[in-house]
Amino acid sequence: IAVTGATGQLGRLVLAELLTSQEPDSLVAIVRDAAKAAHLAARGVQVRVADYSDPAALEVALRGVDKLLLVSGSEVGSRVAQHGNVIDAARAAGVGFIAYTSVLAADTTELILAPEHKATEQLIRASGLDNTILRNGWYTENYAQTVETARQTGAVVAAAGDGRVASATRADYAAAAAAVLSSAGHEGRTYELSGDYAWDFKELATAITRIVGREVVYQPVSAPELVRVLTAAGLDEGTAGFLAALDTDTEAGLLATVTGQLSGLIGRPTTPLLQALTSAAAS
Repeated sequence: IAVTGATGQLGRLVLAELLTSQEPDSLVAIVRDAAKAAHLAARGVQVRVADYSDPAALEVALRGVDKLLLVSGSEVGSRVAQHGNVIDAARAAGVGFIAYTSVLAADTTELILAPEHKATEQLIRASGLDNTILRNGWYTENYAQTVETARQTGAVVAAAGDGRVASATRADYAAAAAAVLSSAGHEGRTYELSGDYAWDFKELATAITRIVGREVVYQPVSAPELVRVLTAAGLDEGTAGFLAALDTDTEAGLLATVTGQLSGLIGRPTTPLLQALTSAAAS
């Protein structure tokens, strides 16, 4: 079993989960920097170096691999080509099965992040490889910075209106990926994964109030107003506009879907908002 991005925020958690049930020498960590994976090598995990933009290195790294988890890359705008390199290398190396971390409802949602995921899913299906698509919803850890900002300002400022978010932790999604990689019967499946409860931003402010020990209120603003706030805080126009678009997508309900499939795969409830944010703030 190989995991790409194995020292990243999600990949490292998948490896940690797999190590609870698999022999270390049956696991392959594919990383860009071997030094960052020294702790995995020390436990007996095979560490192989390859970058998503290096097809030759990817093919070498994937030799002898039966099952592969392709953790989606972080370079928005370059991901389809990079993911295509991994898929092609997997075919060339004789990998039998690939799982991919996509996004909720990738083929139908208007979410700003969806197009690259939809295109990658199409590449995987066209490859002929047995596959499972893990359509991950939102990560609660995405709001860790919101906690720190609210600690200073006493407000959660967002253009999300009354929108709700059915988030779960990276550890929840990692447990689902590990379950798919380490058990049979998932081939050809697409899992729509999300938290068990969709919270709104008033509830987010209430949770942050408990964490930071001061009253925090939700301050809804328009998308243009949010862009002005973010650029005044030092963000560039492009990043500010992207974040405002994510809030607009949230207001439209694109992150609110509760399916129950994540808790079904991991055999437990997903991590509640307050517990997840408390852990994220502590780390």
